[in-house]
Amino acid sequence: MENRTTATAPTGRADGNVPGRPAPFRRRREVRPAEGFCYATGAVLIASGLVHFVVLLVDGGSWAGPVSWRKPVTFGLSFGLTLIAVAWVSSYLRIGVRAPTMLLGLFAADCVLEVAGITVQAWRHVPSHFNMATPFDTGMSMTLAVGGGGLVAILSTLSAAAFRRRPGGPPGMALALRAGCGILLVGLLSGAAMIARGVYLTRTGHQLAGYASTASLKPLHGVSLHAVLVLPVLARLLAMTSWSPHTRVSVVRAAVGCYAAAVAAALVWAVAAY
Repeated sequence: MENRTTATAPTGRADGNVPGRPAPFRRRREVRPAEGFCYATGAVLIASGLVHFVVLLVDGGSWAGPVSWRKPVTFGLSFGLTLIAVAWVSSYLRIGVRAPTMLLGLFAADCVLEVAGITVQAWRHVPSHFNMATPFDTGMSMTLAVGGGGLVAILSTLSAAAFRRRPGGPPGMALALRAGCGILLVGLLSGAAMIARGVYLTRTGHQLAGYASTASLKPLHGVSLHAVLVLPVLARLLAMTSWSPHTRVSVVRAAVGCYAAAVAAALVWAVAAY
């Protein structure tokens, strides 16, 4: 009977790693229940945005203005993508086991609250933000404002974790995550400024001015929010190439510079248009 032996790596290790060389990045990992929940919830929010885009096409109406089908479309897509992105990148953060579950659960609930509130008001054909016309509208507007504050607190906590301990992942991921989280904070601050300014003007009897005051900050807010998705996805895609770690990090570094330049341009435009 033929005697067969099992081939081993040059080092005799079953995993094939060679001393002195970095271990290959694991391409598959177990998805945590909290992540899976966020992925499913994000998919529902994206589907809601797409459905309302069809409603916009059928019903018509303006893309601009405080009363438009644009709002459930853009908020559904944006919150859905952001929820999925944050759940994914949180797996690279070193923050224990319980903390991510709690933070992701709160973040998912807050995302649903924001999109649901905006969608309800769109179907009522009234503004969702800075609307104090009736007790219900006032309660809805303040709920959305408080929810926005919750988003800032949760995402700031996750962003701080990215800087407190170096994130894991393939070469370039730590840089992509930290840059994405840093730019995300710019988006959060611009969003908070929009809410604060709009609520103040509405409370002082200048509701139309409150809606107009957010226009200059919208590009900065939108561009900044999605850096936490774009840059880590780039780092992950680069991990699938045969490029050296040094080259991959260099590409991520260049992408971070380009994204930062785009954010800076949006900021300059916001200041000039204010």
